[in-house]
Amino acid sequence: MTSTGFPKASRLLNASDFDAVFANNQFKVANRHFLVLALNAQISSSRLGMVVAKKNIPLAVQRNRIRRLIRDSFRNSSERLEQLDIVVLVRKGTDKLGNPEIRSSLETLWRDLEKKHVAA
Repeated sequence: MTSTGFPKASRLLNASDFDAVFANNQFKVANRHFLVLALNAQISSSRLGMVVAKKNIPLAVQRNRIRRLIRDSFRNSSERLEQLDIVVLVRKGTDKLGNPEIRSSLETLWRDLEKKHVAA
């Protein structure tokens, strides 16, 4: 059973963490609603950062819902994604999807990212 929290050790916390992933990403997977960038990290567990722009998702309620779904999906998949710093960028129109579609989309992206990480 995975933990239900999202501790600081599981988060990208500052701009330099995000910048490192943006500048040096080694893995990239995407679909119509999300772009996932990842970088091999020096730590034992994976960390997650999210970019949910107000420009793309205008309502705060929807931005927060999408963040919750991304965090939950990451927690459920984090065992497969060891030693990665991951940034998820949310694209325009994602707020129109229901929760099952978002979960399914994220699961597919985690699976693709895992394949690329194992192959490297």
